[in-house]
Order: sequence, then C-alpha cells, then structure tokens
Amino acid sequence: MLAGRPRLTQVRLFGSQASLFPRTGRLAFSLVASLFFLWGISNNLTDILVQQFRKSFELSPLQAQLVQTAVFLGYFCMAIPAALLARRLGYKAGILCGLCLFGGGLLLFWPAAHLGRYAPMLLALFLIGCGSATLETTANPYVAQAGPSSTAERRLNFAQAMNPPGTIAGVLLGTYFIFSGIELSPARVAVLRANGAYADYLHRELLRVVPTYVGLGCIVLGLACVIAMVRFPDVQQRSPASAPTEGLLSELLPLLRRSQLLIAMIAQFCCIGAQVSTWSAFIPYLKQYAAATDRSAGLLLSANLLAFACGRFVSTLLMRWFRPLALLTLYSGINLCLLAAAIMRPGLGGAMALIASSFCMSVMFPTIFALGIHGMGKHTELASSLLVMSVIGGATVPPLLGLVAKHTASYSLGYLCVEVCYVVVLAYGLLQLRIEASHPPRECPV
Repeated sequence: MLAGRPRLTQVRLFGSQASLFPRTGRLAFSLVASLFFLWGISNNLTDILVQQFRKSFELSPLQAQLVQTAVFLGYFCMAIPAALLARRLGYKAGILCGLCLFGGGLLLFWPAAHLGRYAPMLLALFLIGCGSATLETTANPYVAQAGPSSTAERRLNFAQAMNPPGTIAGVLLGTYFIFSGIELSPARVAVLRANGAYADYLHRELLRVVPTYVGLGCIVLGLACVIAMVRFPDVQQRSPASAPTEGLLSELLPLLRRSQLLIAMIAQFCCIGAQVSTWSAFIPYLKQYAAATDRSAGLLLSANLLAFACGRFVSTLLMRWFRPLALLTLYSGINLCLLAAAIMRPGLGGAMALIASSFCMSVMFPTIFALGIHGMGKHTELASSLLVMSVIGGATVPPLLGLVAKHTASYSLGYLCVEVCYVVVLAYGLLQLRIEASHPPRECPV
C-alpha cells in the first residue's frame, strides 16, 4: 500500500477518521456476523409456521400467533441469564451456549412433529427463542465493542445487514419446502373428512417442517464446533479483579433509572412488536384481501424481507452523511403513513405499502440498541440483556393483532396495533434528538 494512503477500513464519519472494522480478531468478527444471517433464517421461518400450523392444527388467528409468543417469550426469559453468563465467562462462551440451545430447539422439531401436538412445537420454539436471545445478548454488544465507540452504530448496522439475507432465505425455504402448494377446497375437505382421511392429510402437512428445521439444526451445531476452535479477542470492559461483585438487583435498579436505557427499552418493545406483527400477519392479510395461495403469499413475504435487506444496506451507507437517529425518526414517520394506507386500502396496494414499510423498519432495531447501550461501560452486558428482553413486544403485539382480526374479521384493522407501535418509535426518535441536542451522552462510570 502506498505511504500516506488511507486504509480501506478507514471511513469518514461526521468529520472524523474512525475505523469501522476491528484491527484484530477479524475471523472471530466474521463468524459472529454470520450468526446474524443464521438466526435471520430461523426468525422468519416462524412467519411461515404461523400459516402452516394454522392449517395443520386448525387454529384461530389468535392461537396461530402463539408461535411468535413462544419464540419471544424465550427471548424474555433468557436475556438476563445470558448476560450474566457472558459477564462471567466471556462473549465466546455465551455464543457457544446460545448455539447449543438454538440447535437443540431446531432438532426438537423432529420428535414434536411426530407427536402431532401443538404444545411440543411451542416448546421447541421456546428453546429456539432462548438460544436466539443468548446469541443476540452476546453478539450485539460484541460487535458494538469490537472497534471504536464512535462507529458502534455503523458497525452494528453492518453486522445486522447480514440478518435480512437470512430472513429472505428463511422465507424461501419455508415457501418451497414447508408449504406443499396444496390448497383444498371446502368440498374436498368435506370428502376427506367423510372418508376419515383428513387427519392424515393434516399430519403429512405438519411433517413437512421436519427436514428444514433438522437440517438447519445440524448447520447451527456445526458452526458451534468451528467457533469453539477460534480465538476471540477480549473486547469486554471488566471491573478490576479486586472490585466486589454487585448484586443483580442492586445493579438492575440504577440501570432502569437511566432514562437513556429505559426509553430505548420501550422503543425496542414497540419496534420489534411492529416488525414481527407486520410479517407474521402478511400471509393471512394477502389470503383475505387478494385471494393469494400460500406459496404466492410466501413469495410476496420474501419481497418484504428483500426491502428490509435493501433498507439495511442503503441506510448503512447513508449513515456516512446522516445521523442514524435522524434516519430512524424519518423512517418512523414514513411508516405511519404507509400503515395507514395498508389499513384503509386493503389488498395488493395495501400489501405494497407493507412491503415499503419493511425498508424503513430496517435501521430501527440496531440503532435503538446501539444508542441504548452507549456509554454503559461495565454494565454493557446487563443493559444489552434488558434491550433483548424488550423484544417481548414480538410476543405481545402479534397476538393483539390476531385478537383484533378475530373479533373484527379484518386483518387490516389488526394492523392498527402496528400503527400504534410506530407512533411510540417516532416519539422516541424525536425525544432522543432533543435530549442529544441539549445533553451530550455521558459515559457510565467503570
């Protein structure tokens, strides 16, 4: 390289030179970034499961959305234990634990499907959620702290940009390998019921989930073996060895009193609630208003995720010139208008509005996460776990949407729940811009 020529990993960020990628441990960083792709596959396979289980178990809209509740309840339950594990044993140990839980939950689909009951399926999804929570609680702060703090938001958005291709792959896998493409008419269903063959048909539909989930589980456990052999640099900010160990409650309460973290938790709850609800209700929305088949609706769901991926990459580039928080605030306002269009004009036009909203939601999670843990010092792992717990919005808002859809017989009106979520995210952006204008962020004492 010519003398004096800037390195390729140097970027101009708001007028200062800062390294986006870590100078050491790049193999470890790349492997951690690949995890974002992997759990993206699983997270959006659940959107396929909502429709597949609704058919296989003959569920109501509310019952079908319990798929999302099981996954995100796992996030809620495992986030703090994962943070304590990462604090005690390091990020690498947390990642390995998360991969084992994640892979184990995926493999449980085999016996659960053969049992033919909904509850074991929800248990397997709960374990997948526990594994995903452990991975996110450790991988997100690892990426954020793997370089200069001035580029933490961009670095986390870069790693999160690996997630949308995974979500697209997950939906395509589900569309072609889980959906059978068989759409029975009511008359055909009546004939099968009369012949006693309908239960066998539903069980065969259920068994279609097994190859995809077991195959993904094997890949996850294989990656765990690779990561176990790679050395990770220590990027955690630790207390001195002589410092007394703080009680969990005594550390949690001061953190929850920090407005920076508390409002980020509220915003993250609504952000994830809106994201999960938009995608998990998208296929039923199309089937109700556009007479779409499972597979055609699944392909259009992948268009949501393609828009989401484009939003991540385009917005990460825009962050070289625009503040991440400013983009989040602008995108929240745009999504309010797009959701209003989807609610008032249901059909293909409304579906296109929902797809466009996926572009705008792309930067919300990583930006809120990075801002929420900024300057937390030795409290970073616990603050991260609280933000991961906030994704319980993904377990809460989809059932509310399903409840509204059930009682109004309208999925479009169910999307009012998503509209409310974006009001909260917009308020967070505006409030945070005002706070940052008057009070620059402070570092938490270490």
